[in-house]
Amino acid sequence: MAITVNIYYRGKDGNAVKFAKEMIASGIVDKIRKEKGNIRYDYFLPLNESDTVLLIDSWKDQTALDIHHKSPVMAQIVALREKYDLHMKVERYISDDNEVSELDKSFIRK
Repeated sequence: MAITVNIYYRGKDGNAVKFAKEMIASGIVDKIRKEKGNIRYDYFLPLNESDTVLLIDSWKDQTALDIHHKSPVMAQIVALREKYDLHMKVERYISDDNEVSELDKSFIRK
């Protein structure tokens, strides 16, 4: 049962993009991707919201996510959020571990 968290970072004057770039350049993103239980940690730019960066953050289970939240890297993330004065909207999803249905597969072009 994987847990995926979508975090929408919003900031003025391009601060959300600056935040994501600093997260990558500083090596924080690489550290997170190497944490036990991390499945995905990727940033995206929503086309309809120029002041927003979307983080898709996925973990093996709640235990892995809890360990991440208690890790020293979280203090670095929080400091950068403050530096760039970011506000967040969070969505949380839990996978059902079922395979894609045959009907759903019919809509997927490979």
